[in-house]
Amino acid sequence: STNLFLCFNTTKDIPTSLPGLAGVFIPLIYGIVCIVGLVGNTLVIHVIVNYTKNESVTNIYILNLAIADELFMLGLPFLAVQNALLSWPFGSLMCRVVMTVDAFNQFTSIFCLTVMSVDRYLAVVHPIRASWWRRPHVAKAISATVWLVSFVVVLPVVVFADVLKDDGNCSIVWPEPAEVWKTSFIVYTCTVGFFCPLLVISLCYLLIIIKTTSSRRRRSERKITRMVVVVVAVFVFCWLPFYALNILNLLVVLPGDFRGLYYFVVVLSYANSCANPILYGFLSDNFKRGFRKALCRTSRKVKNNDRAATETGEHRCTFLTPKHD
Repeated sequence: STNLFLCFNTTKDIPTSLPGLAGVFIPLIYGIVCIVGLVGNTLVIHVIVNYTKNESVTNIYILNLAIADELFMLGLPFLAVQNALLSWPFGSLMCRVVMTVDAFNQFTSIFCLTVMSVDRYLAVVHPIRASWWRRPHVAKAISATVWLVSFVVVLPVVVFADVLKDDGNCSIVWPEPAEVWKTSFIVYTCTVGFFCPLLVISLCYLLIIIKTTSSRRRRSERKITRMVVVVVAVFVFCWLPFYALNILNLLVVLPGDFRGLYYFVVVLSYANSCANPILYGFLSDNFKRGFRKALCRTSRKVKNNDRAATETGEHRCTFLTPKHD
């Protein structure tokens, strides 16, 4: 097929042939992104659960984002196999499950970022009036609502995901008139899953900029806001090409030569989910300390296990030296 129908990361019409090198190289890239994403987000979840002293609202939202990113990574191995074999070998039920999980967590990620941005707006612009909304139990209720709304949004995927009869790929099998359903769904996903949240996020930070230029904020508040801004900016950088290609595909028929762009856009969108843990490590002093503690403790356990049979004594973690953040 020369039509690159992109709706979700596992719902494309895969190009009908891959060069020999690309047939190995592209699944390999998917595998690397998957491993980095799973390890990084597992570390974020571990640090928040075990190494954060107080239950902050921001950390609750970051925890939900990390869980969504981790689940999102689980679809990559299946996509890699489909791209390598040029067909879906896992059956109709697994097609529906993988597609649903993939789409579900794609929406959860952008909704989590939107909620985080609104929370930053409340913390900076209305710190007193918004104190009730910025309580941990309220943040947990909002997070649960985000997951529920995301599932409702992707119900069309739950209903129509299946294995295509003509080429054996896992995609969405639309009822007739298929083109109308397909076009409506692309507009729907782009609007609800990207452009509307982006509008809300942009408005939040515009108001934050106006507020911060007219008043002095605490250094800790500024650093948290900066971290969330960078996370959102990277999300837009990674996902804008995906949605732009969706819109472009509605306007023109993309030639088969665009298969390289197709693979780049898919990898870039998935790569966003393994970028967030790296951003937290660079931009948040608390996460930096938590990562050090987690890695130090893991290293100490490994050393103790290795040396237990030959010697006894106290082992210290020496590969990470404490620094003043």
